[in-house]
Amino acid sequence: MVSPNQQELIYGLHNIKARHHGCVLTVGSFDGVHLGHQQVLQQVQAQAAALNLPSVAMIFEPQPLEFLVPDKAPARLMRFREKIQALFAAGIDRVCCLRFNHTLASLTADEFVEQVLVHKLGVRHLVVGDDFRFGSDRQGDFQLLLAHGGASGFEVCSTDTFTINGERVSSTRIRQCLADGDFALASQLLGKPYTITGHVEYGKQLGRQLGLPTANVKLHRFRSPLQGVYAVRASLPNYPNLVGAANIGLRPTVNGNDKVVLEVHLLDFNDTIYGQLLTVEFCHKLRSEKKFASLDELKQQIQMDVQSTRDYFQGIV
Repeated sequence: MVSPNQQELIYGLHNIKARHHGCVLTVGSFDGVHLGHQQVLQQVQAQAAALNLPSVAMIFEPQPLEFLVPDKAPARLMRFREKIQALFAAGIDRVCCLRFNHTLASLTADEFVEQVLVHKLGVRHLVVGDDFRFGSDRQGDFQLLLAHGGASGFEVCSTDTFTINGERVSSTRIRQCLADGDFALASQLLGKPYTITGHVEYGKQLGRQLGLPTANVKLHRFRSPLQGVYAVRASLPNYPNLVGAANIGLRPTVNGNDKVVLEVHLLDFNDTIYGQLLTVEFCHKLRSEKKFASLDELKQQIQMDVQSTRDYFQGIV
């Protein structure tokens, strides 16, 4: 096993070294690292402890659907950096991130098992869902893994379905909760409040011109699971208990963006925070994003959003 201060990110097949040979592995997207994922990770860690081997989670970047059918790829619940941190926080020793490209996508299921799992990683125990599919055209399945495991000397076990309120906990279900504005259930499924974290960057200073400065965070993700205006809690390194109104979207009134941006107006706060890491917890949806006829209309609406945010937090104190 690996001690916590030696947790390691292996990025790319070429960076898997001889010292990485021998592990207990799970494979998946782990978007959100929700309670269902955490149950799988606990299963991996327990088996790793029993075998005195490192626990490893394998992920892909971009996620396979983002590469194969980008128009149908789901919104990401978390950024790459957030996912890595969450996997380590859950106790995983190593995260192995493979670049998903034409070469990897073209591997047959048999080739993936032999070249990656057996030759490169030396997997001793594999934990996956019994509906796990992999390889070109998704031809590999749980039964194929069992057959390979018997021939190559690694064990394969399936994960138990984790349910809350009688329904399976999944990233898809959490995305639907976020779309519905049901942050209480999303938090329950995640095991923590839904947050987005990123560094504050320079924007176009429009909020400041309107008298309501905003902290801007570029999301660097293919698609966002949220779009609209929200009452949020926020924290910075030296300010752990802030509240504000956040807009996440394409800013249609000001000619729009081709990429989603998170803008947060922090209430009663005016410090310069460029470059600082901002964590935003989404609490309540105020409205959907819309295009206004003028900047004056937009300014009036933002002021109403700020007042609605104050009313929301005063109502739950």
